[in-house]
Amino acid sequence: MSEREQRRAPRIAVSIPTVVEKTGARQVSLHPVLVPIYERVQPDLTDVGLKFPAQIRDLSANGCFVAGVPLPLMSRVGFTFPLQGFGQIEALGWVLWRRREDAEIPASNGGDKPILVKAGFGLLFEAISLEARNYIAKLVVESGGK
Repeated sequence: MSEREQRRAPRIAVSIPTVVEKTGARQVSLHPVLVPIYERVQPDLTDVGLKFPAQIRDLSANGCFVAGVPLPLMSRVGFTFPLQGFGQIEALGWVLWRRREDAEIPASNGGDKPILVKAGFGLLFEAISLEARNYIAKLVVESGGK
């Protein structure tokens, strides 16, 4: 089974420019009873505030692959991007995997060009509007996304 067939959410290939900003944790107010028993994943805090241009290369209702600076795992980022037919989308997400550098994968049949995979990171959306998530899901279905 290929990597694409194992993914939970089908996706579509895109090429959407964006600017990514690395952010810190969102502050959560808790009732005093919950403070000693509440646990939360803490984001990587190195380079908080770092901004850089990037390209969204694939997109699903649950997340995307962003080609650009390969941020550390568990980094939290914010970014916006335009989606044709919908408008501007604001998103927050978590880096769940990364590719530290570009790589070439040899063609499987020997005659084609090698496949270039870009450095970057796989992102799980933490916050994106329900309307945007539904629109992306609709686009993926209509395109026969894998």
